Amino acid sequence: MYYVYIIQSTKNNRYYIGSTTGIEKRLAEHNKNQVKLTRRKGPYVLVYREGLGTKTEALKREHEIKKYKGNKRFQELVNK
Repeated sequence: MYYVYIIQSTKNNRYYIGSTTGIEKRLAEHNKNQVKLTRRKGPYVLVYREGLGTKTEALKREHEIKKYKGNKRFQELVNK
C-alpha cells in the first residue's frame, strides 16, 4: 500500500506533503534530518495520512493535495 501524508513542523508550524510506502520510517527520516527539503526544520508530527492502492494513485493524490495548500480544503484535511 502507498500513502500520502502531511506532516507539520513543531518548530515553525509549516506543512510538508509527501508519499511513501512506510509512514513511520519516513517520519523518522524527516525527524533525523535525512530529508533534504525538511532538514533542520523539525521535529515533525503526522497530521494526515491516506492509503492508496498504487504508486501512481498516491503521486496523483499528493499533487492534488499540494494544489490545496493554503486554502480551505487543505485546512479540512489537516484538522480532521
